[in-house]
Amino acid sequence: MFRNTTCGALRSSDINTVVTLSGWVHKVRDKGFVVWVDLRDRYGITQLVFDEDRSSKELLEKAKELGRETVIMVKGTVIERASKNPNISTGDIEVLVNELQILNPSELPPFTIEDDTDGGEDIRMKYRYLDIRRNPVKNNLIFRHKVTMEVRKYLSDHGFIEVETPYLIKSTPEGARDFLVPSRMNEGQFYALPQSPQTFKQLLMVGGMDKYFQIVKCFRDEDLRADRQPEFTQIDCEMAFVEQEDILNAFEGLTKHLLKEIHGIDSDDFPRMTFDEAMQKYGNDKPDIRFGMEFGELNSVAQHKDFNVFNSAELVVGIAVPGGASYTRKEIDKLIDWVKRPQVGAKGMVYVKCNEDGTFKSSVDKFYDQEDLAEWAKVTGAEAGDLICVLSGDTNTTRAQLSALRMEMAKRLGLRKSDEFAPLWVIDFPLLELDEETGNYHAMHHPFTSPKPGQLELLDTDPGAVRANAYDLVLNGNEIGGGSIRIHDKEIQATMFKHLGFTPEEAKAQFGFLMDAFQYGAPPHGGIAFGLDRLVAILGGQETIRDFIAFPKNNSGRDVMIDAPANIDEEQLKELHLKLDM
Repeated sequence: MFRNTTCGALRSSDINTVVTLSGWVHKVRDKGFVVWVDLRDRYGITQLVFDEDRSSKELLEKAKELGRETVIMVKGTVIERASKNPNISTGDIEVLVNELQILNPSELPPFTIEDDTDGGEDIRMKYRYLDIRRNPVKNNLIFRHKVTMEVRKYLSDHGFIEVETPYLIKSTPEGARDFLVPSRMNEGQFYALPQSPQTFKQLLMVGGMDKYFQIVKCFRDEDLRADRQPEFTQIDCEMAFVEQEDILNAFEGLTKHLLKEIHGIDSDDFPRMTFDEAMQKYGNDKPDIRFGMEFGELNSVAQHKDFNVFNSAELVVGIAVPGGASYTRKEIDKLIDWVKRPQVGAKGMVYVKCNEDGTFKSSVDKFYDQEDLAEWAKVTGAEAGDLICVLSGDTNTTRAQLSALRMEMAKRLGLRKSDEFAPLWVIDFPLLELDEETGNYHAMHHPFTSPKPGQLELLDTDPGAVRANAYDLVLNGNEIGGGSIRIHDKEIQATMFKHLGFTPEEAKAQFGFLMDAFQYGAPPHGGIAFGLDRLVAILGGQETIRDFIAFPKNNSGRDVMIDAPANIDEEQLKELHLKLDM
């Protein structure tokens, strides 16, 4: 037996107990006549002591030679610690060692295994197995486990059945590129890795598994942003014989359960907001409602003066920044430079200082008088001491730019508090999006999303006006879950494919298996998928999903630890009937 207790378990009540411990050497302090060794495992740190009065000379010398991260086993007696350490759970005791065995020596690590390490991200990703030994990473993975178990417990207790679906599937158009897997046994043909189990969970509903869930890996070969991974984990769920209200109630319940079990928070019913309202008030479909700064549309009070920048704009819109009137001209100029960055793309920004004495000072004073600016303050909800920031241009672009500014100002003002949680449902999304370049419509969610009841006929006359029977769950400005009521009628699904530009032959080739299944009594059904990585990160008080994934890829989609992707042997290419043309 390598251990009969762990390095985080021993307390004063264990004094005089003989114990066996194993772990990694965290730190060695050699005073010549006495050596202290901090021994670490997943559960904590226990201080070991070797001294010349109570330890053999051989044992003392062996302890002095221990290096960081060496794996050892010790046996000894728990004694009271003379100089107690209140910062660790085992700080009242230490172990007087009488037997030491080196299980595996270690090279000097490339960075220190400490909470505040000297290792940069690149080096830590290369040696991720060492990084996992650090408390921040270790605790994130333990936290992820806790959240995942609570999800499984809640869904199982509410009648959901976990069913695995295949990883080797058929390539179908779902928005992102598929990862393709060549088939050795079927020359010239390929599997695809699933972007989601969408069609399979619908087939499970046809099969009568009326409450399904799966915690499942999904794969998308898309250009990576700072917080995207080519493989990610979903909590994938589907229910039969349900309407939208049933789905929202079920998964609002799951989210409330997680907030209660993880953070002890009792949540009120989640607010609901239409897509159009979210875009109008916040400029995006996943608004962070932990703070205000709602948009104020200023067209009616800012146009038709002599300021052509506003007069020629499709939208003039502003936000009130709390306390911003105290900003100096230099600080405001830096803010204008921020919105003009390529990442935001605004051409400039108009500002109004709402002075404490009730007067206004603006960068467009020569075009607008005090009464005009007072109307701006009224529309944006600005109070004395605030700063009104105004952008203008075409509607969609300007909203996105002001949304970015709103989030940046909230960050600077400390309004995005990681220990506050503000969930909401966003509903009534457009069913279709217009591709400006091609003039064609494509599904905002996926081709299986049902239109809202009574709107099917609009597909022929005004497709852009059709609302989807779809919903997103938003938490702290992040979409953590999204889903829809599905089309379960073969004819309606065929109509949807037609409006998405599929010929009947293309629809049959891509989705014939699903259309065939709908002929055999498909029930009304719908579902939702949570992004587990992001959900865990937000519940953990962070927004970077990579910190909660054991072995993540970098921003180029590479695993620098195992050096993947990598070239493969010529013989393997031949077996797969592949030839590289590079």
